[in-house]
Amino acid sequence: MLKTILAVSGKPGLYKLISQAKNMLIVESLVEKKRTPVYASDKVISLGDIAMYTNEGEVSLANVLETIKQKENGQVVPLNYKKASPDELRHFIEEILPNYDEDRVHISDIKKLIQWYNLLVSNGETDFTEKETETTSKSDENPT
Repeated sequence: MLKTILAVSGKPGLYKLISQAKNMLIVESLVEKKRTPVYASDKVISLGDIAMYTNEGEVSLANVLETIKQKENGQVVPLNYKKASPDELRHFIEEILPNYDEDRVHISDIKKLIQWYNLLVSNGETDFTEKETETTSKSDENPT
């Protein structure tokens, strides 16, 4: 699900990929439900490609969002990320990702994480982890 949700640099909010054309994408705002073109010159990233730094490596955004969903019982985060102090934001991230890299995960990243999570949940997008697909080949089924 997160592969089709996009963040576009310079544009607020998140967008759902609708279709692709030559040198552009057609996206729909999750908030306004308005479709708009995004051109090849725009910086676009799929939420499925984002990870958060930890002391041991990286954790996919999907796993972090799933942890928040479990912590908040599928509801929006009650913490007001715009007015929260840096200490409140650090406490929040420590609860969901205790081993996050304090030097590489900035307060602005934590705010964006909460903003994105709340936006996704408010718009009914709560399936953060990819479904397991069967990748068993015939050679795996019938070993010789």
